[in-house]
Amino acid sequence: MAEERTPSPKVAVGVDGSDSARGALEWAAAEAGHRGLPLYVVHALSMPLVMSVYTTPTRFHPSQEIAEQGRRVLDESAEHARELRPGLRVETELALEDPSQALLLRTGRRDMVVVGSRGLGSVRTALAGSCGIRLSSRAECPVVVVPRRGERPVQHPGPERIVVGVDGSVDSRRALDFAMHRAAAHEGSSVVVVHSWNVPLPFDTESLTASGWAPPDDLLERHSEELVSGVLAEVVDDATEGVDVSAVRTRHDPVEALVEAGADADLIAIGSRGMGGLRGLVLGSVSQGVLHGATVPVAVLPRHAAENE
Repeated sequence: MAEERTPSPKVAVGVDGSDSARGALEWAAAEAGHRGLPLYVVHALSMPLVMSVYTTPTRFHPSQEIAEQGRRVLDESAEHARELRPGLRVETELALEDPSQALLLRTGRRDMVVVGSRGLGSVRTALAGSCGIRLSSRAECPVVVVPRRGERPVQHPGPERIVVGVDGSVDSRRALDFAMHRAAAHEGSSVVVVHSWNVPLPFDTESLTASGWAPPDDLLERHSEELVSGVLAEVVDDATEGVDVSAVRTRHDPVEALVEAGADADLIAIGSRGMGGLRGLVLGSVSQGVLHGATVPVAVLPRHAAENE
């Protein structure tokens, strides 16, 4: 991770002039205003690298027309953010890198990154190279992916219903800790903990059931209850003990369970990898599935934060 170019903490948002990025900007401006942080608006030009056997790789410089268009996007975004949140400190930067790299280079562990689900690489297609997924798998701070505008209006921060997925992994514990402290900071907020105890079996369960076999539902449900209680006990502290918490334990597919529980929520919080994930290589399949299906903002908690602790 490169040295931060701007002070922390801050809320950084990527913009490109698209409707999706505008929704992300509005969410980020509301978040920055509520937390009393500066809003850092980045427009990435994705200029190609120039390779040479004699020098280190350098970015190709944009033409005057490209640079001016980029500055127009930044100026319009900054003006819109200030209209929404008068008095908000807004800083802008025109970056030469691709969107995910530009935001990674300019953020650290105390920040938050916000991007739209379309425009900066479509998260809804769940492609590994999309901006949101690349950021979520490599960032050192929470990454919030905001669905395109029109699906749900951007709300100013207030009481929130936050849905968080847990599976016993370190990443899901970090997501729960994030959700609990966020709820504690928004009076009247609540947290819904979702755990799926759907267990895929390597054999035909229908034929076994016909012969009298029954899945160990009682055992799995008891394990689920103990897991949820244990993770909550680990993260609850003096600041979060008053948060209203409920739990949803289900045998449904974890992606379906989280998307369904989060349909009417203000935010879904998930870890970047779950149980059995390859550490730091890619974003987990459940995380990608939630990003693909959710119609509300999704906060992905970083895989790499613990590496620097």
